Amino acid sequence: MNLYSAASNPTTLAPRRTHELAIWPACFAAVSAGTKPFDVRKNDYDFQVGDALLLCELNPETHEYTGQTILRWVSHVLPGGTFGIEPDWCVLGLSTSAPLPPGIMDTKLW
Repeated sequence: MNLYSAASNPTTLAPRRTHELAIWPACFAAVSAGTKPFDVRKNDYDFQVGDALLLCELNPETHEYTGQTILRWVSHVLPGGTFGIEPDWCVLGLSTSAPLPPGIMDTKLW
């Protein structure tokens, strides 16, 4: 007979943060279409996997928001100082769905 016990240090979810970020129209269209599943950003927000990004389209000529927004989640952070990325910058992998909590591997309902 196999006995199983719960982990002595249960995994807890880190609080997810939401960042409201400006994005220019061409990049907004590419992210929205799914052809740009990444974004290069100055890492002044200490981005973490699981963070939500509310991308707000900004007209670069008028510096006014267009009212168009899209929600993406950070699936990967490639930090600056590696692969030719400037030290204060990062490349964010973007996902269309929120990450699953630790220990959950599939969303299928049986």
